[in-house]
Amino acid sequence: MSVWTQSKTLSLYYHIYSTALSVASNFENYIHMKYDLIDNKLFIKNRKNFMAQMKPNSLAVFNSNDIYPISADSTMPFQQHRDIFYLSGVDQEESILVLFPDCPKEKHREILFLKETNDHIAVWEGEKLTKEKAFETSGIKTVYWLKDMEKIMFELMTQCDTVYINTNEHYRANVETETREDRYTKWLKEKYPAHSVAKSNPILQRLRSVKDPIELALMQQACDITEKGFRRILKFTKPGVWEYNLEAEFMHEFLNNRSRGFAYTPIIGSGNNANVLHYIENNQQCKAGELILIDAGAEYANYASDMTRTIPVSGRYTDRQTEVYNAVNRVKNEATKMLVPGTLWEEYHVEVGKIMTSELLGLGLLDKADVQNENPDWPAYKKYFMHGTSHHIGLDTHDYGILTEPMRENQVFTVEPGIYIPDEGFGIRLEDDVVIQKSGEPFNLMRNIPIEIEEIEDIMNS
Repeated sequence: MSVWTQSKTLSLYYHIYSTALSVASNFENYIHMKYDLIDNKLFIKNRKNFMAQMKPNSLAVFNSNDIYPISADSTMPFQQHRDIFYLSGVDQEESILVLFPDCPKEKHREILFLKETNDHIAVWEGEKLTKEKAFETSGIKTVYWLKDMEKIMFELMTQCDTVYINTNEHYRANVETETREDRYTKWLKEKYPAHSVAKSNPILQRLRSVKDPIELALMQQACDITEKGFRRILKFTKPGVWEYNLEAEFMHEFLNNRSRGFAYTPIIGSGNNANVLHYIENNQQCKAGELILIDAGAEYANYASDMTRTIPVSGRYTDRQTEVYNAVNRVKNEATKMLVPGTLWEEYHVEVGKIMTSELLGLGLLDKADVQNENPDWPAYKKYFMHGTSHHIGLDTHDYGILTEPMRENQVFTVEPGIYIPDEGFGIRLEDDVVIQKSGEPFNLMRNIPIEIEEIEDIMNS
C-alpha cells in the first residue's frame, strides 16, 4: 500500500471512530464532564489486558487523585489519576478500583468503590456517579460505596497472596507531594504486612504506551481542537499583541470545542523568549519582525495533544528566519520517517543528531572544526538543539513507555526538533504528534495543522 493510500485509509479509519464517538452524544452525557461518554469496551479490554499479566492469586488496587488545596477553602480543579481512568473510565475523586482475577467470588474480581452520592452533594457539588452510571461508564458490575471499603478489603486480602501497588516510576517523575495512592499503599502495607508486594507500573507502562483505536480517535479529536485554536491564532496575530492575548485566544477556542483547556502549561515565547525552553510567563508584547514560538495543545477526555509552531508577528518570515525554519522542518520530516516498529530510542536520537549537525553546518552555525572536536557526550549540535526529539504522548503529555524497549505499532510520539539562536534573537521549534504504523511512515495526527511557510503566511495575510 502506498503511503498516500495508507494515509487516506487511516483518515477514513479515524473519521469513522470520531463519528462513532459523536454518536455517543445521543446518550446522556457523562455526569458533569464536557466530553461524550467513551465506549466502555475500551476499559473492559484494558482491565482484561492488565489482569492477564498479574501473578496467580494476586490483587491490584488503584486510587483516584486528591483534590489539591490552594489555601483557605480554595482547591485546584480536579484531574483524575490517569491509571484508574485508563482501567475504568471513572473521572471522579475518592474512587478506588480493585482487580482480583482469581477471587473465589466472581462478583469480586472487579470492584469499584465510589463516594456515595446523595441529594445534598448533588445540590452543592453536582451529581456524582450512581452505581448504574458507574457500570455504564466502566463495565464493572460490582460497585460499593467507599464506606464499605475496609470491610470488603479485609475479606479480599484474606483470599489473596500478593497485592499490586501503584507507584509512579515515570522517567520524568519528580513528586514531592504524598498522593492519595501513596497514603493508601502505606495503609495497606501496615495493615497487611504478610502479603507479598508487586508493582503495577511496569505492566501499565507497556499497556498504556500502545493505543487502542478508540484512544487514537480521542487523541485525534484533541489534535483537531488544537488545529482550530492555531488557525484562530494565525488570524489574530499582529504587531503589538501580547503573549497572553494569544494564550487567551487558544483557551477560547478550546473551551468552545468541549476541551477542558490546555493539556499542559502553554509556552508562547516571542523574540528571545523562544530560547527559554520552559518559558511559561507569556507576559511580553510581540514586536514587528519577531517570531513567536507557540507550544500548546488541547486535551480532550483526558487525552493530550502537543503542538509546536513558530510564526512571524508581522505575517512574513525574513530570509534568515525562513532559512532556519526550513532546516528545522527538514529535520522533523526526516526524524518522523525513523519512527517505525523496532526503532530503539537511543539510536534514534543519535541519528537525528547527525541530521541536525548537517543542517547546522549548512546554516553556518557550526563549522567542521566544531564537529571534529566535539565532546561525544555533548555533541556540537547540542549548542543549538539541546533537548530530545520525541516523547510518548497519550493520557499524559509525557506518557508512559519504556525507553529501552523497541518502538511498537500504535505507539504515539511527538516529533519536535528545534534550533535556538539567542545571538540572532529567535528560536524555532516545530512539533507534530504521530502514530507508529505496522509498516511505512507514521500517521500524523496533526497533518491538517498548517506548518509550511507558504500556508502560514497566506492565512496570516488573507
